[in-house]
Amino acid sequence: MTRTQAKSLVEESGVEFFICSFVEMSGAPKAKVIPATHLEYMAEEGAGFGGFAAGEIGQLPHNPEMVSMPDFNSLTIVPWRKNIAWVAGDMYVEGEAWHYCPRTILRQQLEKAKEKGYVFNVGVEAEFMLLKQNADGHYAPWDTLNTLDKPAYDLRALHRNLDMMTTLIKYMQELGWEPYANDHEDATCQFEANWTYSDALTTADRYTFFKWMVKTLAEEQGLMATFMPKPFANLTGNGAHFHMSLWDAENQTNLFLDENNENGLSPLADWFIGGILKHAKAVTAVTNPLVNSYKRLVRRAPRSGASWAPVYVTYGGNNRTQMIRVPAPGRIENRLGDGAANPYLAATVLLAAGLDGIENQIDPGVRNDDNLYEVSETELQRRSIGFLPTTLSEATDYLERDEVIKNALGTEYADYYIQVKREEWRNYHLSISQWETDNYLGVY
Repeated sequence: MTRTQAKSLVEESGVEFFICSFVEMSGAPKAKVIPATHLEYMAEEGAGFGGFAAGEIGQLPHNPEMVSMPDFNSLTIVPWRKNIAWVAGDMYVEGEAWHYCPRTILRQQLEKAKEKGYVFNVGVEAEFMLLKQNADGHYAPWDTLNTLDKPAYDLRALHRNLDMMTTLIKYMQELGWEPYANDHEDATCQFEANWTYSDALTTADRYTFFKWMVKTLAEEQGLMATFMPKPFANLTGNGAHFHMSLWDAENQTNLFLDENNENGLSPLADWFIGGILKHAKAVTAVTNPLVNSYKRLVRRAPRSGASWAPVYVTYGGNNRTQMIRVPAPGRIENRLGDGAANPYLAATVLLAAGLDGIENQIDPGVRNDDNLYEVSETELQRRSIGFLPTTLSEATDYLERDEVIKNALGTEYADYYIQVKREEWRNYHLSISQWETDNYLGVY
């Protein structure tokens, strides 16, 4: 959408305000409200921010102001307040694209793919939980009737949340996202929404808006929605599975599709998988960015009997115990990422890893068809199946040593990211958990 089209939209649809938005490292959206009367000024000058106050975006208090320049292609009329339009922006400092801006980083990686003749299409499976604060001030799944060990797809639990889910679906339909499957997931009060794939930048914008939309709807019902990777030790965590494919420059032909292949995948897709497998341990630092993320990537089963999260560097067919699943011909699913992942950064590193696989024609090997939760560690080692990192600290170490992934992020940003994540790990390591108090206080 051009500025002229945005102006016409204001005149035709009654938009009175713009939310000029951007994200920092965490993926949390930041914004200013701009009256539609100042659309021309916003389009020319952007919206200014003191970067240090906004989060991890590479600024200190003395640095020049950052400016979010709106990308009107992302313009979204807010379904629950139709006089407001949200628009994602790219950050600039003193007239130059800001290399600490996650959206800019993804744009640059997509340009590299475009130079090779590829369009990167992505769909996301968005999982979240609905919680309510109880009398002692703690948050817990809100539905006290939702007590099944295996609540996935349970109609009764879904029915008690139909107002929330059907409103969400209607909003996505209004926005033209084409939602096609929405359900109660494997954990108590956990839900998943799926909508049609788009190019990676559009999907990252939509996922960012989606998270804000879900949280807003939940708050209106007196609940809290969380995308936290592992809110409860006894329940399945929140993933953000990325479904990926490369298309030709016109975005008309799926270059991953080969109907004559056993997996329905072309050699290009195989090499793309090989690249992700090669760089998986470094990629994990970005797709699983929190201390808490690694409490989801475990073999130990929660109440339902399976974590549904990968633990090993593998790929397979339609097999949900693998890191990379081939759910259908012509696309692959990365099951590694979680709900805390910044979608712009996650798409960047997955694409970079895949392109490296293509450039070097990395063979992914034979697909794995086993239930990997049941294969012994001795057997896994015999097969040379690699383990994913078990902590944020370990994943960060792998990222520091992976030049391909660091270059995709930009070496300066990668070093900054590593610094932030190491500080996060130190702060966690210096804290005293309830588990330590319960197990050690009266014994030692």
